[in-house]
Amino acid sequence: MADPKGFLKTRDRELPPRRPVPLRLMDWKEVYEQGDTATVRRQAGRCMDCGIPFCHQGCPLGNLIPEWNDLMRRGEGRQAIERLHATNNFPEFTGRLCPAPCESSCVLGINQPPVTIKQVEVSIIDQAFAHDWVEPHPPERLTGKTVAVVGSGPAGLAAAQQLTRAGHTVAIFERDDRIGGLLRYGIPDFKMEKKHLELRLKQMQAEGTRFRAGVTIGVDITWSDLRARYDAVVVATGALVPRDLPIPGRDLPGVHFAMEYLVQQNRVGAGDRVDNQITAEGKHVVVLGGGDTGADCIGTAHRQKALSVTNLAIGAQPPMERTEHQPWPVSPTLFEVSSAHEEGGERMFLASTVEFLSNDVGELRAIRVAETEYMDGRRVPKAGTEREIPADLVLLALGFTGTERSSLEDQLRVPFDGGNVHRGEDYQTSESGVFVAGDAGRGQSLIVWAIAEGRAAAAAVDRYLEGETDLPAPVKPSDRAISI
Repeated sequence: MADPKGFLKTRDRELPPRRPVPLRLMDWKEVYEQGDTATVRRQAGRCMDCGIPFCHQGCPLGNLIPEWNDLMRRGEGRQAIERLHATNNFPEFTGRLCPAPCESSCVLGINQPPVTIKQVEVSIIDQAFAHDWVEPHPPERLTGKTVAVVGSGPAGLAAAQQLTRAGHTVAIFERDDRIGGLLRYGIPDFKMEKKHLELRLKQMQAEGTRFRAGVTIGVDITWSDLRARYDAVVVATGALVPRDLPIPGRDLPGVHFAMEYLVQQNRVGAGDRVDNQITAEGKHVVVLGGGDTGADCIGTAHRQKALSVTNLAIGAQPPMERTEHQPWPVSPTLFEVSSAHEEGGERMFLASTVEFLSNDVGELRAIRVAETEYMDGRRVPKAGTEREIPADLVLLALGFTGTERSSLEDQLRVPFDGGNVHRGEDYQTSESGVFVAGDAGRGQSLIVWAIAEGRAAAAAVDRYLEGETDLPAPVKPSDRAISI
C-alpha cells in the first residue's frame, strides 16, 4: 500500500534540474541532469493510493502507475521495473518523449501539482539498465510461423518484441541504414541519446528478433513478394508524408521540411558525413509550427549556432492553466515551455505566413507574415497586417498528412482511409494476413499510442496465426483518444 499521507508530507512537485543553457548548447547530450534517488522516492510517495487510478485511463498502455510508484517509494527498483515492463516494452523511450497524458489524469492534480509520473518511470528503467536488471526473454518454444514487420519505429519494435516472445520468427525491415525509425533519425540527441535505443535493440537481438536495415519494401522487395514469404506482415511505416505550405516562394532554396533538417543532424551525430547539410549556422532561422517537431528544430538550430531563431504558430497562444471547458481529468491544451524554448529565440502566435521572399539572386531573404484572424471557422491572414521577418532558413514543422501509399496501393491493393491504411478492429487490412500498427493506421500520434498499438497488433497477429493469444491488447483501432 502507498504512503497514505505522502501527498500531504510532500506537496511540491520536483523534477531533475536541466543543465545550464550555455553548457548544454555546447553539446548534444540530454538536457536533464541525473535525478537523485531520494527525490524520486519522495515524489513517488506523493501517489495517493486514490482507489480509482485515473492515471490508468489517461495512459493508452494502461501502465500500472500506482503499483510501481509505491515500489519505488519503498526502494524496490527491481520489482518496479517488472511491473512497468508488464505493460510497456520501452519505458526508456516514453519516459523521455511522451507528453504524459497520465499526469493530466492524476487525481492529485485536482488541487495540487500532479505526481511526476514520467520522471519516476524513466528513473525506474535507467536504474534497471544500470543494474543489469533488463534481461532478454527469448521464447520457450518456436511456433514455426514467420512474421515480417515493416518499419522500426516504436510501433514496429513493440509488435516485433511481443511476437518474438510469443515464439514466432520475426524480421524487422527498415529502409534506413540503421534500425530505430524516428527514434533514430527523428528525435534529436538532446531529447534522447541513442545509447538508450542501442541497449533495447541489443536485448531484442538476444531474444531472437532479426533486423534487416537498408531494405526498402516496395522497391528492393515487393509487398506482394514479402507477403508470400511470410505467414503475416505488420505495416508500421509511420505517417511520414509532411504537410506542405503551398504559397508563393515555396520552391526557394532555404525552405525545407523539418524532418529533412532533423534527420541530417542525427546522421551527423551518428558519425556520418552528410554532403550539403542543411545547417542553421550563421543564419536567421524561422520555424513554422508550434508542436514538438518545431521545438526539436529550435533546439537543433541553437546548437548549430544560428544568428536568430523565430518560431511562428498560426493559432492563438494556449492558456497557462486549465480552462473551464477542459476540466480534470481531460488532458488540457496548455502553453508549454520546452527545453528548446528556454534556450532562446522568439515565439509568435496568430502569425500566418503569406509568402517567402527572395533577394536579387534568387536566395531566400525573408518571409512575409500577417496576423491570423478567424473567418467562418477558418484561419486566414488579416489584410493590412503584413510585415517581413528576415529568414535565411525556413523549416516547415506543420505536421504530417499520412503514410506513403503508392507501393502499398499498387502492390497489395490495400485501401486507404484518408491518408492512413484502412484496417478493421483486429488491425487487419482487407489483405488477409497484413496488419497495420501505429501512425500508419491512426495518423500522426504520440509515442505511447504507437507502442500500445504495436502491442495490440501483435496480439491480433498471434491470434491470426495460432487461433488464440495470451498477448495483451491494450487498445483497439477505433480508439481515438482516452475519454473519461
